[in-house]
Amino acid sequence: MDIILIRTFLEVAATGSFVNASDRLFVTQSAVSLRIQRLEDTLGKPLFSRSKAGAELTPAGRAFEPYALSLLKVWEEARQQVGVPEGFTQSLTLGAQYSLWPRLGFPWIDGLRAAAPTLSLRAELGMPDRLTRFLVEGVIQAALVYTPHLRPGLAARNLMEEDLVLVASWQAGLDDLAARYVFVDWGPEFHHAHTLALPELTNPGLTLALGAMARDYLLSRQAAAYLPARAIAADLEAGRLHLVPDAPRFPYPVWVVWREDVPAPLRETADTALDTIVARVDATQETVLAELSEISTAP
Repeated sequence: MDIILIRTFLEVAATGSFVNASDRLFVTQSAVSLRIQRLEDTLGKPLFSRSKAGAELTPAGRAFEPYALSLLKVWEEARQQVGVPEGFTQSLTLGAQYSLWPRLGFPWIDGLRAAAPTLSLRAELGMPDRLTRFLVEGVIQAALVYTPHLRPGLAARNLMEEDLVLVASWQAGLDDLAARYVFVDWGPEFHHAHTLALPELTNPGLTLALGAMARDYLLSRQAAAYLPARAIAADLEAGRLHLVPDAPRFPYPVWVVWREDVPAPLRETADTALDTIVARVDATQETVLAELSEISTAP
């Protein structure tokens, strides 16, 4: 069976829409419709009920979905195993959100290459929904995310708490930020806590959807925003950014999500390498938080 048809079926099932599936697959809606029609012709059953509201799985579609996932998983495992380069014995594909690659993802790769020299590694980038889809389909085996989306066959472990701290590109107090504050969208939990703690800064007129964008934005102009303490330690030391005294800080958990079928010895090696890195970055964060406490008057 054509694996492209399977991928297309799963995208339509996940999004509930031929239009959304076409956007995520980077093909036209007519191409999606044609693929689903071919799959339905092969199986002899309609897989979706189409309506103006979208596409809903039929009983046949729901029965076929777990088999489609299994077919795609077997294909991905075969593709990765065949693709293991000469001189390597295993492969592992890791994913992470953009903001987590520099501080955790890249050091994780370094640790794995040192601990398992015959392990072939591949890295993927994405937002939580994309990484979750890759995990379910077997494209990746583990992912670093801020917001885990659990599915059957996946297991999540809380790695650490990021602390989001308020920084500015000049030495400023809370009363100096109104016209230069940038709201970084760290998710609904952050938005709610931020609204309660800093209502005067809730609607600053500029929102950035990606934390890594905010750091670069601040470094090139006079502005302030909430960023992870670990991510800006070097900028604080170099005087490129400054902590804002008495600003509240907000916890932001980081998770690692694994496929449950990853071989136990490989997962143990990878988890050990990751925990070593977490211990190191935890120490960096504590230094930043201690500095914030020192310059703040509030307890």
